[in-house]
Amino acid sequence: MQTGVSGMSIFELEAESRSDMGKGASRRLRRDGKVPAVIYGGGEDPQSITLVHSEILKRLDHEAFYSHILTVNVDGKPGNAVLRDMQRHPAKPIIMHMDFQRVDESKPIRVHVPLHFIGEDVAPGAKAGGLITHELIEVALDVLPRHLPEFIEVDVSALEVGESRHLSDLPLPESGSLVELARGEGHDLPVVSIHVRRGGGETEEGEAVEGGEAAAEGES
Repeated sequence: MQTGVSGMSIFELEAESRSDMGKGASRRLRRDGKVPAVIYGGGEDPQSITLVHSEILKRLDHEAFYSHILTVNVDGKPGNAVLRDMQRHPAKPIIMHMDFQRVDESKPIRVHVPLHFIGEDVAPGAKAGGLITHELIEVALDVLPRHLPEFIEVDVSALEVGESRHLSDLPLPESGSLVELARGEGHDLPVVSIHVRRGGGETEEGEAVEGGEAAAEGES
């Protein structure tokens, strides 16, 4: 289990219910170091809550926080939820508002799961001078809560120049299905590719193409 600096799990949040609504109330909460939020779904009415801003900031550095099932203790009563949306101040390190969706263990939830790329240092295409491009950094996944992964690994260790890994190549957890693939033919998007670097390269004899190095320096 991952823990924050205070020792509490980064996946556990303390919240208080609130009844004061409106922009003025939200501004007062932020001045007091609180974050206005709402938790909804799960067959229950939406509930307005507040969280401690400093405690939220500690958790945002952890990638898994965004896709993990969270325990939200509202007035001491625990419930499972996932972070659905978060609004940040455009210029300051301030969280303006957060949305949480309650989790029903028997029903799939839709989450955005980050991708972790492995094997880039040994990929034949990279060793040959190709440029690795991450076409996607996360995917939308429908999955039962108990099968929710913190991330999905993308193995590129066998990729050659000109080759790609697509959505259909990703290893999915049990009960998991990719939202994009479910849309039908033509939605098997590339996830990562290795391309020939522009402005230079090598000939079949291994000699630098004339002017390639200068072009590469100019681009950089």
